[in-house]
Amino acid sequence: MAELKTQKSDNSVEEFIAGIDDEQKQEDSRALLDLMSRVTGETPHMWGASIIGFGDHHYEYASGREADWFKVGFSPRKQNLTLYVMAYVHEDDPLLSDLGRHSTGKSCIYIKRLSDVDTAVLEKLVKRSYDALS
Repeated sequence: MAELKTQKSDNSVEEFIAGIDDEQKQEDSRALLDLMSRVTGETPHMWGASIIGFGDHHYEYASGREADWFKVGFSPRKQNLTLYVMAYVHEDDPLLSDLGRHSTGKSCIYIKRLSDVDTAVLEKLVKRSYDALS
């Protein structure tokens, strides 16, 4: 069975954030690092080259495939900040209507900048997702 390409590494989270060219994304990444560290109580780790994850979760799919991943995390992508909230986010979730400007994927929330969203609501979403996998 093929292994996931994106693996947990010992690369420095701080060095990764310091290397972000966009000052606003760097500032937002530091704020997200603080928020997710506080909410989860976990030490952040790099996953692949550009994802910061918190906590560990072992998945076993109905097909028998298994994988290790993080419980919550984020990545400062070129287009937006991608927030990985592994518990499925429903489009009609009441918290999302209070979050602010964002879009969603199956298990991701995409925002342009942290100032576009209510961080108290974001904190609730992160906590709920983390707790769902604990």
